[in-house]
Amino acid sequence: MSTNASIADVTAAGAEIETADERVTPLKPKRTKAFFASSIVIYLILVAIAVLYIFPFLINIATSFKTESDAAADPLSLIPQTWTTAAFRTLFINSDFPTWAKNSAIVAVFVTAGRVFFDSLAGYALARLTFRGRNVIFACLIAVMAVPSVVLLIPKFLVINQLGIYDSYAGMIIPLLVDAAGVFIMKNFFESIPASVEEQAAIDGAGTFRIFWSIVLPMARPALITIIILSFQGSWNELAQFIISAQNPALTTLTKGVASLASGSLSAGTQYPLKLAAAAIMTIPVAVMFFIFQKQIMNTSEGAVKE
Repeated sequence: MSTNASIADVTAAGAEIETADERVTPLKPKRTKAFFASSIVIYLILVAIAVLYIFPFLINIATSFKTESDAAADPLSLIPQTWTTAAFRTLFINSDFPTWAKNSAIVAVFVTAGRVFFDSLAGYALARLTFRGRNVIFACLIAVMAVPSVVLLIPKFLVINQLGIYDSYAGMIIPLLVDAAGVFIMKNFFESIPASVEEQAAIDGAGTFRIFWSIVLPMARPALITIIILSFQGSWNELAQFIISAQNPALTTLTKGVASLASGSLSAGTQYPLKLAAAAIMTIPVAVMFFIFQKQIMNTSEGAVKE
């Protein structure tokens, strides 16, 4: 009898559990619906923000293929009434746009290479080498990052003029070879690399520069790619430095040249297609570089070493 009673109790308890589960389970679909509803709202907000940022760029591309009258009559239209490449032909045939592009490319390549090398050296020295005044130098580095760049324009001009490199590629490139933000990024990344790797190399007889160049620097590839992209973008879009360092038309860069188009230097009228065609071409190199390396920007998981 006791056995039958125990079985009956267990059966009754199981029935109560099933009944409780049936009462609870109807709540799950409500939670799921609320989750999907909130997700849809979030995605709609993100899409609206994306459209807000992308729409001006689409207007830029569309207007560069419009005629002068079409651009003035309907500047926000994304479909030109008459498709034309007159603005691009004017840039490459009737202007110094190729010279501007050549100068910008020269400056961007040298500045990017210089920043990768010098920022890496300075970052490694601040992260690994022990010397008197290291903390003071790092504090000064942070202070430089806080100073607006426009404040330094006049001192830069005076130094460039005093060194005798005004109106030359040297005056345009040398002041941009090192930037505080790049040193800061490299220092922080080098500090994340285990010191045991360098200690093992030192035991094998490698010197400081050999350890930096052959061992540590390859492990800092994510930070290097970040520096490459930021340096190329910054030097390609630089304007203030080129204004104070050169006035020779043969040294005009894209930023200075395109800025001159705003004054109507090539023809009368608004020149909307001409200006926006130049702006569209300027974005291509930076956009291509970013889309190629975007997945590797500061990917800290790459090159990680276990202790």
